[in-house]
Amino acid sequence: MSKTTAGVRYAEIYRETEETKIQVVLDLDEGSRRDISTGIGFFDHMLEQLAFHGQFNLGIKADGDLHVDDHHLVEDVGIVLGQVFVQAVDADRSITRFASNHTVMDEALVLIAIDMGGRGILAWDVDFHRHKIGELSTEAIHEFFHSFAVHAKMGLHIRKIAGKNDHHICEAIFKGVGMALKDATRTDERKGVPSTKGKF
Repeated sequence: MSKTTAGVRYAEIYRETEETKIQVVLDLDEGSRRDISTGIGFFDHMLEQLAFHGQFNLGIKADGDLHVDDHHLVEDVGIVLGQVFVQAVDADRSITRFASNHTVMDEALVLIAIDMGGRGILAWDVDFHRHKIGELSTEAIHEFFHSFAVHAKMGLHIRKIAGKNDHHICEAIFKGVGMALKDATRTDERKGVPSTKGKF
């Protein structure tokens, strides 16, 4: 179930499966509200970093089978977040499209690059030392960004350049992706789809 508002870069989607119930609300052009609850404290903190540095409003309410593990919930949040990005951007495809940055968090340094070009792929070169950060499995971080990239139909490259502290590495990733999303979805002065094909 989804909903969009004509002429506004806004979307909301509710998705329910036998494993999870996910509701995501996104407004790309308003950047001060964040209401996020997934049942995984560190994941909430990272999603708040994503939205804060992306300068967009984000609401996420997620319930799932955390008694099993965090995989299904984290992956499904990525799916729905990707879907709302597609719907919100579809309201005005005159976007910058490409963005990249190097983001620092203390000793950690990551490279983030995005192409909002309609083809979903994740290129991931990050290693973690711990199995969990708080209650978030480090292997689930990859699953989140993979689902997000595929369903947002974007090329997303994430590479760790330096870092030993897993918390710092992860936080740099979420902050960097947020900033890249802000830049890539910025409205371009040129009108129309930013592709020589004329469409994504």
